[in-house]
Amino acid sequence: MTALTACHTADLTGPDLAAVRALLDAAFPGDFDDDDFEHGLGGWHALVHDGDRLVAHGSVVRRQFLVGGRALPVGYVENVAVAAGHRRRGLGGLVMAELERVVVAGHGVGFLGASDDGAALYAARGWPVWRGPLSVLTTAGVRRTPDEDGGVRVFDPAGTLNLDAELVCEWRAGDVW
Repeated sequence: MTALTACHTADLTGPDLAAVRALLDAAFPGDFDDDDFEHGLGGWHALVHDGDRLVAHGSVVRRQFLVGGRALPVGYVENVAVAAGHRRRGLGGLVMAELERVVVAGHGVGFLGASDDGAALYAARGWPVWRGPLSVLTTAGVRRTPDEDGGVRVFDPAGTLNLDAELVCEWRAGDVW
């Protein structure tokens, strides 16, 4: 029987965190590192267990973006994964429903970087692609990241954002060299 739980990173035990990391490593073989893992910590987690086994996870962390030049605190969805053998059973949607609840209640709007495999899930849940140019705020100023264009999705239930505006995120380790 599957069960959803939700908690803050501070409430996860060492074994909980190890199970999350193992799930993410298996879901993104060779494409998931320590920086990626750290990006998903410090916020709210949605975890789905099948008995004692963690089979799905996602988290929301607070980030600061500039949207069309205006500072905006957002909920950023990270580390969404479903274990092989448990996919296409609605578990990703279960995780996302909880994360969307957190985004709306705590941040108003949400963003995420979608993998090719996850894009259909996010599109079906009403997360359109951000159409505007993407940039990162570095110590040297704003730097365009054209390779990222089209890879960010937004959850804006109130419809207040201009999806064609420039989106600037803060720099994080492992994202931009």
